[in-house]
Amino acid sequence: MQDIQIWHNPRCSKSRNALNLLEEKGIEPKVVKYLEETPSKEEIINVLKMLGISAKELLRKGEDEYKSLNLKDETNEDKVIEAMVNHPKLIERPVIIKDGKAVIARPIENLEELLK
Repeated sequence: MQDIQIWHNPRCSKSRNALNLLEEKGIEPKVVKYLEETPSKEEIINVLKMLGISAKELLRKGEDEYKSLNLKDETNEDKVIEAMVNHPKLIERPVIIKDGKAVIARPIENLEELLK
């Protein structure tokens, strides 16, 4: 069995599609319902390193919290990460983690590339 983790939101079609693709390939990932099991600051930092992106690039910019917290002009990485810890809805989804690498499965081809 491969050691794969998915930060999953069951209400999100992209997240469901990613989980379905993993299951179709016979992979049983560790499913982290990140809205209930919020990733720690350290976990988010590790995922950002694996993704090779900044904290702002992991934000869902359409969420109300993004606007109400004035994150558009925020440049402090720690503050952006703290916002994600306190408001996990802000984390882009789904994040798939495998062998020290991670992708955001938007589009689903990102996940297919990770599985190669």
